[in-house]
Amino acid sequence: MSRWQAIVFDLDDTLYPERDYVLSGMRAVAAWAEAELGWPRKRSFAELQGLFEQGVRGDTFNRWLAGRGLPPDGRITSMVRVYRWHEPAIRLQPAVRHLLEHLGRRHRLGLVTDGYLEVQRRKVSALGVRRYLSAVVFSDALGRDAWKPSPKPFEAVLRELQVPATEAVYVGDNPAKDFRGARAVGMGTIRVRLPRGEHRDLQPHGADDAPDAEIADLGELEDLLTDCAGGLPEAASRRGQPLAVRSPA
Repeated sequence: MSRWQAIVFDLDDTLYPERDYVLSGMRAVAAWAEAELGWPRKRSFAELQGLFEQGVRGDTFNRWLAGRGLPPDGRITSMVRVYRWHEPAIRLQPAVRHLLEHLGRRHRLGLVTDGYLEVQRRKVSALGVRRYLSAVVFSDALGRDAWKPSPKPFEAVLRELQVPATEAVYVGDNPAKDFRGARAVGMGTIRVRLPRGEHRDLQPHGADDAPDAEIADLGELEDLLTDCAGGLPEAASRRGQPLAVRSPA
């Protein structure tokens, strides 16, 4: 019998592609720009998407306005508000829904997600993921000092699941924050690298930030857990060495 009583997931770029949320937000901003500024939404969305595809992050709206010869002034605040508080047009892929249904028959499933509380709540609601989960922890609800890589949200989800850390595994995508806190409380860790994930090419800073194993798609998760039914080897876990790295074909 597998030692893994619980599987805890990250949200963005783990259960769904984060780019879907980004583009959903950009559509909302483009609609706002049409209503408030008279700019055609199709053109605005195309320009915003173009900046995203070019790798622009953090100052997208500033660059967009600059491209139109306008200062940011109060428009930036409005755009950020629209982006953060829009109702996201995102959904779980059928294969992910099937996987969660299947895993939920044999494991307790949980979620730990970072980000502004209301933003993440809207994502969870839009995805309809709560029905598959026994515990959902929004790190922001515990305070900003509980955002990953803090161990606090992992401690909280284990309490809700009523499962020992050594019998739980965390599945995430970002080695800059996802695995350190989970490893600190004693959970196993698995990294998923979605084909167009935001952090797909990011390398861990050190052993404490490295996952115990990697997969290229959530569809490989069950096979990996079966392979590791006896647990992740202590030495590999301590060193942060991938146990069973599975790369895209």
